[in-house]
Amino acid sequence: MKYPTLKRLRIPRKTRAGYTSLNKIKLVRGGSPYFDQLLQMINHSERVIQLQVYIFDNDETGKKITEALKEAAKRNVQVYLMADGYASQHLSKAFVHEISGAGIHFRFFEPIFRSRHSYFGRRLHHKVIVVDDRYAMVGGINISNHYNDLPGQKGWLDFALHMEGEVVKELCRICQKIWNGYLPVKKISVCRDQPALPSLDEEHYCKLRVRRNDWITKKNQVSRSYIEMFMNAKEEIIMMSGYFIPGPIMRKYMKKAIKRGVKIKLILAGISDVKIAKNAERYMYNWLFRNKIELFEYRPSVLHGKVAVYDNQWATIGSYNVNIISAYASVELNVDVNNPGFARMLHDTMKKIIQTDCLQVTSERFSRHSNLLTKSAEWISYWFVRLLFYLFTINFKQRE
Repeated sequence: MKYPTLKRLRIPRKTRAGYTSLNKIKLVRGGSPYFDQLLQMINHSERVIQLQVYIFDNDETGKKITEALKEAAKRNVQVYLMADGYASQHLSKAFVHEISGAGIHFRFFEPIFRSRHSYFGRRLHHKVIVVDDRYAMVGGINISNHYNDLPGQKGWLDFALHMEGEVVKELCRICQKIWNGYLPVKKISVCRDQPALPSLDEEHYCKLRVRRNDWITKKNQVSRSYIEMFMNAKEEIIMMSGYFIPGPIMRKYMKKAIKRGVKIKLILAGISDVKIAKNAERYMYNWLFRNKIELFEYRPSVLHGKVAVYDNQWATIGSYNVNIISAYASVELNVDVNNPGFARMLHDTMKKIIQTDCLQVTSERFSRHSNLLTKSAEWISYWFVRLLFYLFTINFKQRE
């Protein structure tokens, strides 16, 4: 199939707000839908795969992805796999030797300093795959059984965005730049100048904007996208966040939106993999209640998603949690979607999750289950977590 070029379509490549127009997208839910899509992308690759994740586990899910990457390498596809040096440090030397011997280029993203329980410096928290300059997927889903639907286990709730078009070129260059920044001996150059564009009528193209947070390169774009959302919303905002501990700046803009009459709904974790973070999050519940923010806890499994949508107009999906560690310490990647049709669909998806899978937490219900001991634990957790966030980047290991 021949794809139209930018020159033939004569559409501006970027708007003033940084959006590209010639894109096609699809929302992908975590669990089986995500890993089926990921395997399809890998299995149909022809030239290059760039896969960068925070956690890569060598469990059943990880082995399945690894085998697909090996098969791609056998077809002479260039495969570049990068995992965070702290969150994926459990990967053995034997595993690294095995995949390297199979033709997969592998590298850890290393912080400035690390030990068994902490590290100083940034962490690679984004989750992105780019295939052949034609397809990409960005979200919050790691390569692990936790995020997959397995017999007797429902995967953690999360989302990703599958993309074709102009945006893929930008994502390819981001992955290439991160890899090259930590591989000075042999730099890769795998991104072509001309993106492959999906065959669609112009009215069906979708405006997308890649947003990054990385304090080393002084990028704070995802945080600004959230602030823009609070400033621009007129009716309703729905946010989903696995680890919701907003700092004072974010809280200020949330309050301003509420004062303008904007309704804010939060979908947070009812079950968390990091107990101290959940206790710190619950310390903020009373602030949410005072500011008339509606709160819903997701119950079927761990909530890990990072999604926001407002006014059926705009949405953002990626790896960014609304907390200080995502704002100032991690390498984060989101994609903003400026498309009413997609925003309405995502809004309906979030509303359905609220209606079928969530328990609304009200001030009265929360008070009934609170006592001096739980309040003390939440207060201590909140200030302990904030102190650590300010001092250096801390990752609390996921429970096995």
